[in-house]
Parts: sequence; structure tokens; C-alpha cells
Amino acid sequence: MRRWIGLFVYLVVLVAFFIPSILEPVLQFFFPGANEWIFPRESLIKLTTEHLLLSLLAGAVAAVIGMGLGIAATRRAGRPFLTLIRDVSSLAQTMPPAAVLALAIPFLGFGFKPVLLALVCYSTLPVLNNTLAAIENLPRPVLEAARGIGMSRLQVLLQIELPLALPVIGTGIRICVVINVGTATIGALAGAGGLGSVIVAGLTRNNPAWVFQGAIASASLALMLNSLLLAAEHGLQPAILRNHIDGNSALSA
Repeated sequence: MRRWIGLFVYLVVLVAFFIPSILEPVLQFFFPGANEWIFPRESLIKLTTEHLLLSLLAGAVAAVIGMGLGIAATRRAGRPFLTLIRDVSSLAQTMPPAAVLALAIPFLGFGFKPVLLALVCYSTLPVLNNTLAAIENLPRPVLEAARGIGMSRLQVLLQIELPLALPVIGTGIRICVVINVGTATIGALAGAGGLGSVIVAGLTRNNPAWVFQGAIASASLALMLNSLLLAAEHGLQPAILRNHIDGNSALSA
């Protein structure tokens, strides 16, 4: 109930930023010295949609890469590369997204592509680490029993390992998405739009009301997605636990 109440509050705050008649009096109260209060160049709905699309797409790509590398590194053929995979992914996250943008723009140009690359590099590590931790800590008797009844390695992976590891992997994906929502504000520097456009314009024009709009809208979006994905995680766990218990019963039988 608390999660759904929090999700509703974040959604209300975000929607309120789309209604100028509600937002402008609030901004006038907090920033009476500003020359303009409502960002005039583009609709906040459009900018939020761009921001959400960029964040979710980068999160999806990072999730596929992180899970793929994590699964590959836990297979027999991939174990020799485990340290290398960890080091490369850690190095990618230590690079500031602005630096990745600066390196990518000469090759990819301005716009959506370099920002997507920067976000993917920056957010793959949580998914990778959670995938490795989840699979490495699965109960060995269950895996051995599955192999003992004749299941192939692919069947064990798809029917036993991934379902049991899904809650922990889901946490990594949630962290990845929230990181992307906050970091996607740099997209304005490369002309990719999003809520960062409002923040950058506010800094350039020395208008704290615009900076406040972009920052609070971005934070509300991140908190809303975090609550939504957290609720999805908790909703999946009972079904996974039931399947795990049924699977153990079947294997022991």
C-alpha cells in the first residue's frame, strides 16, 4: 500500500508540472525574482516523453548486455573471461557520461545516438553485477538435481537458473533505469532533448525557476519508475517462490 501511495504522489507531482495554471503560482512563490517562470520553448510533456524514451531504451539495451555478459561469464566456456568482463564494465561506469559524449559526438554526430551510448556504458554494471551474484548464489542441490533428471544445460538455464535469479536481476534493472533517468539530463548537451533542456536553459539564462522545473520533473519521474519497478519485483517474487517450491518437490520426487 505504501508503495502504491508513493507512486500516486510522484505521479501527481509530475502531472502538476504539465499544467501551467498550477505550476506558475508555485514558481512565482519560490522564485519571485525570476523574469520568466514557465519554460516557453517546448512543452514539458514533450520533453518528459523524450526523456522517458531515452532512459527506457538505454535501460533495455543495458539490461540485455548486462544479462548476456553475466550469463556468458557463468558458463564453463566463459569463466576465464569473468575478471575481464568485470574490469571492462567497471571501467565503463567510471567514465563520466559527458566524457563519453565528447568522444562519441565526432563519430556519431549530435543527437540521440551518442547520448544512448553514454547511458548504456554508464548503466550496464548494476545489471551485470546482479546477474553474476544471482546466478553464482543459486542453490547447488537444485541445479544438480535438474541435471540428474536429464535436463540439458539450456533447459537448466531457462527453467531453473533464470527464474530463480530474476528477483535479484530485476533489482539491477531497476537501479539501471533510475540511473538513466537522472543521467539522461546530459542529453541536452548533445541536442537529444529531454528535461535536461530545461535545466541547461535555466543555467544559461540564470533562471532558477527553469532549473527547478527540470530537476523536480526528472526526480519525480525517477522516483515514480523506481516505485513502479519495485512493485513489479515484489509482485513477481511470490509466483517465483511458488514455482521454486513446486520445482523442488518435482525434482525430489
